Amino acid sequence: MTPAQMERTPFADLDGQPSEMTGMLLEALEAMGRHPEIRRVRETAMAALNPSPGARLLDAGSGGGDVARWLAAKVGTASGLGAPVGGAAGGFGAAGVGAVGVGGAATGVGAGGVGAVGVGGAADDRGAAGEVIALDYSAAMTAAAVERHDGSNVRYTSGDVTALDLPADSVDGVWCERVLQHVDDADSAIAELIRVTRPGGRVCLIDTDWASLAFDGVPPALARTVIAAMHGRLTPRQRDMGRTLRRRLVDAHLADVEATPVTCLFADPASAAVVLPMVNPMVPQEVWMTPPGVREEWFSRVDEAGDRGDFLAVLTIWVVVGTVV
Repeated sequence: MTPAQMERTPFADLDGQPSEMTGMLLEALEAMGRHPEIRRVRETAMAALNPSPGARLLDAGSGGGDVARWLAAKVGTASGLGAPVGGAAGGFGAAGVGAVGVGGAATGVGAGGVGAVGVGGAADDRGAAGEVIALDYSAAMTAAAVERHDGSNVRYTSGDVTALDLPADSVDGVWCERVLQHVDDADSAIAELIRVTRPGGRVCLIDTDWASLAFDGVPPALARTVIAAMHGRLTPRQRDMGRTLRRRLVDAHLADVEATPVTCLFADPASAAVVLPMVNPMVPQEVWMTPPGVREEWFSRVDEAGDRGDFLAVLTIWVVVGTVV
């Protein structure tokens, strides 16, 4: 089956890239995760999801597994791996499906790719401690996540977000970060995330509104040319996914839907380059789809704005959470 995330951006087709490109993209994802603005987005999302110790979570589109391991620390027992952001009150608890054996060596979660990698305890003792299923469609990314495993109760698997090999009502909550912008049918993916979440569980969606991207300190017409050229190449065709998440969860009849726009601000080119590919001079020239000379002029103007101290880039990422009924 062709993964639903298949699109034209390199991040959407990691397994189709040369190994050197895959390594570069993984490094880029890890650098993004360390960026203060992305960390601010994730802290906002963690507070909204508010998982309780003992919960079973799904990280759909888990990449190198850094968020999955963070989530695992949040759902560890009170005496073990720490309390959730915002405290236990108001969080959601365990679904009581410890015998399902999600992601273990015996049953697995997904077929193909790296498949189910059983990292953690035995099936009968996992539920009380909390666990995270880290799912990514890329087998290469899943293998990289396994290599980075830190011993926390995370189970890594490859699979399709629109066709999850998980039972209904089998997780207490879902984290899905910057995945839906790459999916052809986001509503089908959301329906799957809801299907596997028990009633009372929470679904947290985090995604980019690429249509909000704006620059200052560089010629506006040049910025518009670069943004348009990168659309569908270095940024997804689905430019406005972030702003649509609230409507999609409301239409799916989730309760207590809350939406928070987080505006990421990048005040210098080096900071922006970590998150915005069109500001990163390390992005290979061959993937640029601009007319001759535009790339060179763009980076020249970006550098000049950086030297003057008036460079600015802003991008809104949305955090939307709702309760399954």
